[in-house]
Amino acid sequence: MATNGDLNRKLRMALVGGGAGSFIGRVHATAAVLDNRAELVAGALSSDPERAKASAPDYDIKPDRAYGSVDELLSSEAALPEDKRIDFVSVATPNHTHFAIAKAALEAGFNVVCDKPMTFDLEQAEELAKLVDKSGAVFALSHNYTGYPLIRQAREMILSGDLGEIQAFRSNYMQGWLRSRLEDDDQKQAAWRTDPAKSGAAGAFGDIGTHAYNLARYMTGLLPEEVSSHLKIFAPGRRLDDYGHAVIRLENGGLGTVTASQISHGRENDLFIEVDGTKGALQWRQEDPNQMMVRRNGQPHQVYTRDPNAPFTNASGAAACRLPAGHPEAFFEAFANVYRFAYDAMADRALGKSFEKTDTIYPNVADGVEGMYFIQQCVASSAENGAWLPLKHPLARK
Repeated sequence: MATNGDLNRKLRMALVGGGAGSFIGRVHATAAVLDNRAELVAGALSSDPERAKASAPDYDIKPDRAYGSVDELLSSEAALPEDKRIDFVSVATPNHTHFAIAKAALEAGFNVVCDKPMTFDLEQAEELAKLVDKSGAVFALSHNYTGYPLIRQAREMILSGDLGEIQAFRSNYMQGWLRSRLEDDDQKQAAWRTDPAKSGAAGAFGDIGTHAYNLARYMTGLLPEEVSSHLKIFAPGRRLDDYGHAVIRLENGGLGTVTASQISHGRENDLFIEVDGTKGALQWRQEDPNQMMVRRNGQPHQVYTRDPNAPFTNASGAAACRLPAGHPEAFFEAFANVYRFAYDAMADRALGKSFEKTDTIYPNVADGVEGMYFIQQCVASSAENGAWLPLKHPLARK
C-alpha cells in the first residue's frame, strides 16, 4: 500500500521544542515517524536561537531548515514550494507557549499536533478552537494514553454496552518525582512545571490530572455535570499543587473520581483506571498496559491481553496494534497512535477531501478545551473549600 494512501508520500513535520534537556520533544519525534508515514524535516528546537540550531543535528535536521525561532520557521516554510514545505507542526514546549505557537501555525495554514494541557488558560483554549474551525486544519492533542490498544478495546466495549450502564469510575495518576523540591536545583522539567507563570493555574492537576480525567472521558463517553475538588501543596514553599482529588457528578447520575499526585514515594508513572458498570467492571494500569482485567459477579475474572488476532479483540483494539501477542507494546506505540490516526485526516486534507473533525479517535481541540475547563473549575472549587461547580463545557464532545 502506498504511503499515506492516495497521497503517496510521507507527511513533512516540523518540531517546536525538543532541544537539550527535553523529554517530550524526543518522544514526539520518535512517535511521529514510527510508522514511516512522516519525516522530521524542520524545527525550531529552543527559544534560544543558538541552542535551537545546535540541537538540530540530534534530529538529523539539515542546517537550512534549523530555525532560530517559530516565526522564522513558519515564514520560511510557507515560502517554500508546496512539494517541499511542511505539512504539520508539533508543539512540544511548556504550557504558556502552546497558544501562540499553535495559533501562528494554524494561521500559516499548517496542521498542528500539540502537547497537553493545550493552552495556558481556558480563554486561550476557546480562542484556539475557533481558529481550528476557521482554518480547516487538522488539530490533534497528545493525550497519548488514549492510544493504548487495550484503552481502545475498553472504549469500544463500554460504548457498545458490554459493561451495562456505567455508574462510577476511579481514575488515578500517581508519581513521586516531585517529593523533594527539584525546582530549587533548576531541574528543567521541575522548574517550569512548578512555575505558575509557565505551567498555569495548576501543578499536578494540570500536568497529570488532566490525563486521568481525559482517559475517563475518552473511555466512558459520559458527560460531567459538576465537580468538587481539593488541591494541596505538600512540599513547603512550592507554588502549585502537587496532590489533589476531584469528585465528579456525571450527567447520567453516576460518580467519578480523579486523584493526582507527584509526591507519592516510589510511584513512577502509575496511571490506572477502574470503571464500574451494571453488567461488569474493568481495570487497566499504564505500567502494565498489555493486560486489562474484567470482572463480573459470579464469574471467573477475565484477563484481556493485547492480542490483535484473538477473537475477543474488537476492531478498535486490533487497529491500534502493531505487533502480535506476547510482543509488548507500550508508551511510544501509544503515543504514535495519536499521530497515526491524525495522519489519516492530514492526508485527506492534503488531497482536498473532507475528514472527521469532532468525533475523532484521536484527541482533538474540543478535548483540549475541556481539559482547560477541568483545570479551571478544579482550582476554583478547591479555593472555595470544595464547592460544587459546573463542569460540562459547551464544546465537550458527546
